[in-house]
Amino acid sequence: MPAVPPQPGPPAPPTAPAPQAPAPTPPRRTAFAEGVDRLRAAATTEPGRLRIIGAFLALLVVAFGAVTAWQTTDRSAAADDVLNNSQPLSSAAADIYRALADANTAASSGFLAGGQETAASRDRYEKDIDTAAEGLVQAAANSEPDSPSAQTVARLNRLLPEYKGLVERARTYNRQGFPVGGAYLRYANEKMQEQMLPAAEDLYKKENERLRADYAAATPYPWAAIGLGVLALAALAWAQHRNYRRTNRVLNHGLVAATATATVVLLWLVVGHSVARANLNDSYDHGVRSLKVLHDARIASLKARGNENLTLVARGAETVKVGENTVDAYDHDFQTNMNLLGKGLTEAEKLADDATGEQPVTAAVGNMTEWKKRHTDARAQDENGNYEAALDKVIGAKGATGECFDSVDANLVKALDHEETEFKQAAGDGLDAMSGLPVGTAALAVLGAAGAVLGIGRRLSEYR
Repeated sequence: MPAVPPQPGPPAPPTAPAPQAPAPTPPRRTAFAEGVDRLRAAATTEPGRLRIIGAFLALLVVAFGAVTAWQTTDRSAAADDVLNNSQPLSSAAADIYRALADANTAASSGFLAGGQETAASRDRYEKDIDTAAEGLVQAAANSEPDSPSAQTVARLNRLLPEYKGLVERARTYNRQGFPVGGAYLRYANEKMQEQMLPAAEDLYKKENERLRADYAAATPYPWAAIGLGVLALAALAWAQHRNYRRTNRVLNHGLVAATATATVVLLWLVVGHSVARANLNDSYDHGVRSLKVLHDARIASLKARGNENLTLVARGAETVKVGENTVDAYDHDFQTNMNLLGKGLTEAEKLADDATGEQPVTAAVGNMTEWKKRHTDARAQDENGNYEAALDKVIGAKGATGECFDSVDANLVKALDHEETEFKQAAGDGLDAMSGLPVGTAALAVLGAAGAVLGIGRRLSEYR
């Protein structure tokens, strides 16, 4: 029998396909990325490129105006502080120092006169004390709370009545003929010289530092604004050149207007600030520097006069060692301050820039020379035992050193008034040169940006 082939079995059931992982969701694009893509797409067409150029020009011109307004506002405010705040406060601090030194001088002069003290001498002392007190009130009102200046003012306010009390005791005992009056006056002078005048000098230095800081803020060129101005003009010139190459049109009225306003702003900024800077520098070189030298010279004169009087008050009770010699302490200080006065007057003559300012300084030099001669005569009389003759040569009615001191002081006041006027004129001109810059430049920048947008818009209208 033939073999029977095997029959195929039933078909195997189909195998189920393996499950597939879901396709990952593409990350959602940010608005910034989509904006970049749209910008790229727009940059491939001329209208899109024009829109980008217009936006860039408008933004650049507005940024130029904003930075110009910001920097000129800061410099104008600093120039205003120089004229109306820091310099007057510096002079007020110098007046406090001068009033204290002069009060000390008037007190010693009145003490020497004893029962012969004149009403004028007493009034001068009281006026100086009042001037110092008023100056301290002004300084306190313009000082930041808890600042070093405020602490110095508070210290002087505490020391002033203590000093005045010592002077009154010295006068009372002196009128009664008690020698202890001289001790009280020397103690008052010690408080003035070692505590009050150094504190007043410290206040004066702090106000001068504030003045220098205001000058440093007012005078630097606004380079950021100038740089943006040059960049804006370069961009506007490039845009007009591009427009000319594509259309063969020489002028685009909107872009020309934008260029004109940007040019005006840049020229106004550079010229206005250069004029302001020149005037402010002039006010410092021929105003502030001269005022400081003259204030220092006047203070040296006052201290010299006070020491001259105290030489007779102490009658040799206070001495100091100079090398191998023992000399009168107050006369030694007198010579030191007279040397400072001479140096100050020499420098003031060099700084004087006209005859009106130089004349009183030259006169003060002559007064100082005569003062030294008369002081030498007075010291010779005192050292020879002629105390009354020496006293007459110092506080006498005629031919005394007091006349020379008064003449030096009067001439220094005249020179200070002249330099104060010079300062105000120059600083005021500097401030005026910046007047209107912040508002004017901002307004012109807005007009310039509008001109750029309108100019580009005129080109875009050709594609519609």
